[in-house]
Amino acid sequence: MSLVPNRILLFTDWYEPGYKAGGPIQACRNIVELLKDRYEFFILTSDRDLGEIAPYPDIETDRWLPGGEGVHICYASRSFLSIKKLRHIFKEVQPQFVYFNSMFSFRYTLLPLWVMMRGRFSGKIILAPRGMLHKGAVQQKSLKKNLFLKAFKITGWQKRIEFQATDPQEQKDILFFFGHKTKTVVVSDIPNVYPNEWKSLQKKKGELRCVFISRITPKKNIDYLLERLGELDKQHQIVLDLYGLEEDPAYAGRCRKLIDSLGKQIQVSFRGPLPYRMVYDTLSGYHIFILPTLGENFGYAIMEALSAGKPALISDQTPWRGLEAKHAGWDIPLERPDQFTRALEQAANFDQEDYNQWSLDAWKYARDYGDRLNLSHEYFKLFQTDAHIRD
Repeated sequence: MSLVPNRILLFTDWYEPGYKAGGPIQACRNIVELLKDRYEFFILTSDRDLGEIAPYPDIETDRWLPGGEGVHICYASRSFLSIKKLRHIFKEVQPQFVYFNSMFSFRYTLLPLWVMMRGRFSGKIILAPRGMLHKGAVQQKSLKKNLFLKAFKITGWQKRIEFQATDPQEQKDILFFFGHKTKTVVVSDIPNVYPNEWKSLQKKKGELRCVFISRITPKKNIDYLLERLGELDKQHQIVLDLYGLEEDPAYAGRCRKLIDSLGKQIQVSFRGPLPYRMVYDTLSGYHIFILPTLGENFGYAIMEALSAGKPALISDQTPWRGLEAKHAGWDIPLERPDQFTRALEQAANFDQEDYNQWSLDAWKYARDYGDRLNLSHEYFKLFQTDAHIRD
């Protein structure tokens, strides 16, 4: 089978107009926007958002739809994907590159990989684990994930795949599970770009408005944050709004019990999922962003908060490090809850002058990060191959 040069078949569980899966959707969208002038994309994704029973309204399923110049999207119904159908898709699209946006997805990674290996696919295969090999992520549903990883290694699939790590730590995670000979390349996620201006927000000493934007799951460690809030000085007036899909209802229930035990001076609210188009305007109403995560390979919400001038109070389990020295926030070891509580106290005690300085420095940190990147070049290299494309 001849492969069509510069044609990418991209598998992802969720894509626009979905938004509840957060970072993985943004990662794919940003790659497509960056490269669509030079590559032709065929995006195969599900017909509904994360956690939804019903498909997207008014979108045809199980056929290729135009997604803009150089982009084709197929929103697959749950009964659509099969071995026979995937074989037809590979024969129809004839991609030079296949890109997987997940490590553990059955429909959008495992099944198509099996079909490709059985069919002796000769193009380049790229897999982005999206932080799913971080120790904090593997610990969630660990039995199922470790069985998958063992089966993956037994098949030897990793020998045919180039893994995209988004930072050196993720590269180490990949090599830990699949061996030092595994082919990896470090290419950062593409940050979202917000208006190139800094805006202040009124800040009174002793008052603090905090925002969390991510999925409501144990990995995001919200219970840890709630426990720290309970340790604050009772004189502080704290607001914490939690935006995100309650993906684990039992965990959300445990968090609500912790909220009920907090003092009246601490107001915590679940606000539900937040569409991407509303993120920047929502962030503008808060003083700091908080994410005590057990592990992130990038953390789009962190970058979004910094670019909106919001200091980020996060764990040390993300690529965003050394924030406090630059007055952009705090990245704190989770085994030091006293430091996390101290950071909350510090932020609550900011007066207007202090807060303006930290807010401006957070905005500058994000701006400087974007200026340092040359991601177009790195992604063009990722989607290149010296391998001979066989007929």
